[in-house]
Amino acid sequence: MIPGSVKKRVFLTGRLHDVVQRDLKKRYSTKVHGGKMPIPRSELLDGVRGAEGLVCFPFDRIDREVIDAADLRVISTYSVGFDHIDVAHAKKRGIKIGYTPDVLSDATADLAFCLMLDSMRRVTEGDRMIRRGGWRSVLGAYDYVGHGMQAKTLGIVGMGRIGRALAKRAAAFGMNITYYSRRRVRGSGARYVPFERLVSESDVISLHVPHTAETDNMIHAGVLKKMKPGAFLINTSRGAVVNERDLAGALRRKVIAGAGLDVFCSEPVGRRHPLAGLQNVVLSPHIGSSTAETRLKMAEITACNLRLGMAGRRPRYSV
Repeated sequence: MIPGSVKKRVFLTGRLHDVVQRDLKKRYSTKVHGGKMPIPRSELLDGVRGAEGLVCFPFDRIDREVIDAADLRVISTYSVGFDHIDVAHAKKRGIKIGYTPDVLSDATADLAFCLMLDSMRRVTEGDRMIRRGGWRSVLGAYDYVGHGMQAKTLGIVGMGRIGRALAKRAAAFGMNITYYSRRRVRGSGARYVPFERLVSESDVISLHVPHTAETDNMIHAGVLKKMKPGAFLINTSRGAVVNERDLAGALRRKVIAGAGLDVFCSEPVGRRHPLAGLQNVVLSPHIGSSTAETRLKMAEITACNLRLGMAGRRPRYSV
């Protein structure tokens, strides 16, 4: 920065790692929202005024009103998804958009695999049983039986980075892997099948698709009825991909055996959520990328995308 020059303004809707924020403060005039998350709408609109750079999170709604309230050069989102941003309007305004793919693929695939293993072996269900005092006698040979993974068919919907990472993990456990995706993928070790066939033949279905008009509500009662009665559904993608009430009904009536979810249509969720009272579902609080290593890398990439966009260059990972 040239001595005596005015620093460009940057607004962050939430905190990043201290080392990353210190670097941004050296380069720009930064304002960071440190209160309740997600940032209240009024504070978001007030914060972006006069800003040339915006760092946001997946639970922030960066729509036309927000974009028009600022004079942005770049929007850098701390997420792999960008459906919370009005991309078309931002592009129309000449605003660059950065996001954080690749870095969270392994962490999210780990969690998807964890939810799958937990659901099939009923680990969390057993934990709840013990904590409420429900384990009162020695279990017999056919009491509290789960399902093994070996030779089971895993159907992956969306064979992107995370889907491919999950396929590697499942292969190591001896699972047969099929997938459905918009594009066929070579070298994944998985077999492509049409969506309808994947639904009817899979022992486990794991979702790894973005939320779009095409994928909205893609898992509904009609699809759930076509799954095997002993099948499991795993979702670490976007909550709106699954019709939660239809899923709750299917789990309650044992249309399918179980489910594991890390994402929900509206977050956070509480005890009144239709899935919260069911024993055959494992719920996690949107922690797919939540490892210390991954979160630091995401912060570094978010800052890198911001710096490049502020300099008029294409972000390292550009939408």
